[in-house]
Amino acid sequence: MTNRMIVDISNFIFVEDAPHKADAIMIVGGSHPELGEKAAELWKQGYAPVILASGGVSIKTGKFPGPKSKTDIYDKDYKTEYAFFTDVLLKNGVPQSAIYGEDKSSYTKENALYTKLVADENGFHIHQAILVCKAFHARRSMMFYQMAFPNVTFNISTVNGYDISKENWYKNDYGIQRVMGELSRCGNQFAEDFIKNKDLFVR
Repeated sequence: MTNRMIVDISNFIFVEDAPHKADAIMIVGGSHPELGEKAAELWKQGYAPVILASGGVSIKTGKFPGPKSKTDIYDKDYKTEYAFFTDVLLKNGVPQSAIYGEDKSSYTKENALYTKLVADENGFHIHQAILVCKAFHARRSMMFYQMAFPNVTFNISTVNGYDISKENWYKNDYGIQRVMGELSRCGNQFAEDFIKNKDLFVR
């Protein structure tokens, strides 16, 4: 592959922003404790007053697979991703009163839609939000959350899940498969939404 191809794909998939003050921090579903730790650190630094964590069980297995790392620290029998993230947040200094979320979603689109329901049910007026997700999952996460929250400006904050980063994804088979899979999903999972909303897009 040419350097231009690598650079273009990397810049599209790996979205990352410097953190800014926001109304809420949102965590995309997953089983990496680093996501919750990143959200907790942002909360402790005063970037937002509340955290909305998302995730039920895997759509493939029907259960939460357990933490991907740091199992000596996060060692409970978690039934859902939300329960897991809640424990991560509590152990990293976030009080229960600042933690909201949902435990019904099974994939990224549902993460976004159910988080929107939680925000509405609690009367949160969100104009700015920090979205915490895995680095290679950033573009697709941002797209789904932007669809669910059309009037919110998202600031993307990532962690390198599965050791896949913008700098190394193209250097091993697994990284290539995950990133090119994301590239494909950013097309086929959004085609219908783009067709339905094509008259609403502002260039």
